[in-house]
Amino acid sequence: MAVVAVNRIFVKPEFREVFEARFRERARLVETRPGFVRFELLRPTTGDDYLVMTWWASKEAFEAWVNSEEFRRGHRGAPEAWFSRPNEFQLYEALGA
Repeated sequence: MAVVAVNRIFVKPEFREVFEARFRERARLVETRPGFVRFELLRPTTGDDYLVMTWWASKEAFEAWVNSEEFRRGHRGAPEAWFSRPNEFQLYEALGA
């Protein structure tokens, strides 16, 4: 069954621009992983919570990504000062339309 990984990231207003630039300039390592389907970054219209969403062919494909060296490289370096509070993560099963 397909899954969607949703990471809610709370970015302080003064760091929004640099946070968004980091995603625009990312290495795109996730796109090379088996089972990867789609990536989206959603900017809030109010508040400070961005949504980072990745779609996967299966939970196993997502878990293989999380346990990979590419994942570790892609998730290094964002200073804690950028964030107003810890992120929130949830994995969903895609039921279709």
